[in-house]
Amino acid sequence: MSLTAWEKVEIARNPKRKTAIQYIENIFDEFIELHGDRSFKDDKSIVCGLAKIDNQNYTIIAQQKGRTTKENIERNFGMPNPESYRKAIRFMKQAEKFKRPIITFVDTKGAYPGIGAEERGQGEAIAKSMFEMAKLKVPIIAIVIGEGSSGGALAISVGNKIFMLENAIYSILSPEGYSSILWKDSSRVKEAAEKMKLTAKDLYDLKVIDKIIKEPSDTEDGFNKICKNIKKEIVKTISELQDKLDSEIIEERYQKFRKMGEFVNLK
Repeated sequence: MSLTAWEKVEIARNPKRKTAIQYIENIFDEFIELHGDRSFKDDKSIVCGLAKIDNQNYTIIAQQKGRTTKENIERNFGMPNPESYRKAIRFMKQAEKFKRPIITFVDTKGAYPGIGAEERGQGEAIAKSMFEMAKLKVPIIAIVIGEGSSGGALAISVGNKIFMLENAIYSILSPEGYSSILWKDSSRVKEAAEKMKLTAKDLYDLKVIDKIIKEPSDTEDGFNKICKNIKKEIVKTISELQDKLDSEIIEERYQKFRKMGEFVNLK
């Protein structure tokens, strides 16, 4: 029996769902974390670093939630501050300099909306991240692994290819926000989830994402299969993209998001 959109929202938000670091450790042969935005601090809601599969090096940018209360406080519940996005931009540019493909893992309910974050330029940091990603000369794959919501998610998902786990969600905001803003009634979340077209199948049909990664089960064996499939898709896709000229990579990314915008405007 197929799940409803709201049921997929609940799965994507499940506190026991695998986090970005768990995927990174299982997909890549090596991973070295790098820290700091060289301006304010190292915000731990986004993890950045260098990784390797066989002889190919990658730059990793991943939104990280916690599994316990202590971890969630440390990771700011996976809601990045502006310094997280500035850290991501720093390593995006480094990836371009050393010609490393970029892999991002998207999993956030949104960028942190606190006063301090706003004072330090949250909106500008998100916009700058998207702007810089759009013009990078290296291939980018964005993988939505859980709850990809709002500009906080889009800030690191301007990729040549977007993959999405079967039970993940990807949307402009939460169903709660949608129903509160549109209908002034936050209780209509299930209806909102259906209308928002936020499931992997919906977004694949709308050509917003490029591939759905199946989730066979929530067991460790199932998780290992998911990681194996993601790894295979990364290797295959990057191999194809690296044969393209820098200008072709940029143009392909530009056209992908321009088509998305045209579709939204038509709707």
